[in-house]
Amino acid sequence: MRRRDLGLALLTTPMLLRAARAEAPVVRISKQYGLGYMSMMVMEKLGLIEQHADRVGIPGLKIEWSVLGGPGPQIDALLAGQADFIGPGGTTLITLWDKTAGTPQEVRALSALQCMPFVMVTKTERIKTIADLTEKDRIALPGVKITGHALTLEMAAAQKWGFDQYARLDPLTVTLAHPDAMAAVAGGMSEITCHLASSPFYYYELAMPGMHQVMKSYDVTGGKHTNGVLLATRKFHDANPKICAAVLGAQKEANAFIKAEPRKTAEIYLAMTADKQVDADKFAEWVHDPDVDYTTVPLKVMAFAEFMHKVGRVKRIAPRWQDMFFEESHDVAGS
Repeated sequence: MRRRDLGLALLTTPMLLRAARAEAPVVRISKQYGLGYMSMMVMEKLGLIEQHADRVGIPGLKIEWSVLGGPGPQIDALLAGQADFIGPGGTTLITLWDKTAGTPQEVRALSALQCMPFVMVTKTERIKTIADLTEKDRIALPGVKITGHALTLEMAAAQKWGFDQYARLDPLTVTLAHPDAMAAVAGGMSEITCHLASSPFYYYELAMPGMHQVMKSYDVTGGKHTNGVLLATRKFHDANPKICAAVLGAQKEANAFIKAEPRKTAEIYLAMTADKQVDADKFAEWVHDPDVDYTTVPLKVMAFAEFMHKVGRVKRIAPRWQDMFFEESHDVAGS
């Protein structure tokens, strides 16, 4: 070999090695427990990501699952590089995209996690619709102003009384974790008269004597909407295309399993959460609820984004929903 060729070989070999370098050996995923995270729980229990990773040429991939309480700690872990995927609500995606778009840490969704409504439940007989709420009532939800629950309530107020009245019910809202909110509204001894709940809490509540539904988010949005999304940073996504393909493939397989095997899905959930409030048969009915759709296709994300931009919660709005999702999801019929 000529000296010049040898020099080029020595120069390019490290570059080629870097280009062929393996993807991350460990993937860190943060979830919570609830029906909204059912596909993630099935992926964990059945080892689906590991199986799909093996198929795309990453044998022995290790998955570290963690449980972080609420979107705040999840977001912090993602942006600090301590988590590779998180599964918060769709409004969190809109907020993070606004803050990070165009940076190496730009946050996008690999996929939707599911369509699932928010349901307002009460034990107070006089409250039939949101028009019956008074200044004496309090509505518990997981976070005021910014959560999908709070924004849905504002959208409902805007539809009922005109857009300039979108914040009319905000003074009635109280931040409270779902288990605490359920205990408060069911007990009837606190100031909390309504709970704008996620699944499975509205199922628990509506099964209690004297409880009834006040509103459902699907009625506000005109149909099913995405509840949760699977988020990653652009930096991680671009460095690990095979891992992202494996995760998406595993999620699709988990969704198919949930739809085909609601009883086995219920057993997985109850075993992982040690939930003693319901039996597997009843839980299987909830898994099979027509209101719930475990799908990777995002729906009505732009409706929330447009509302958030209009009321000043985000400074920028993506031109299309695809701009907030990675390329893997661009060919689906989302909105």
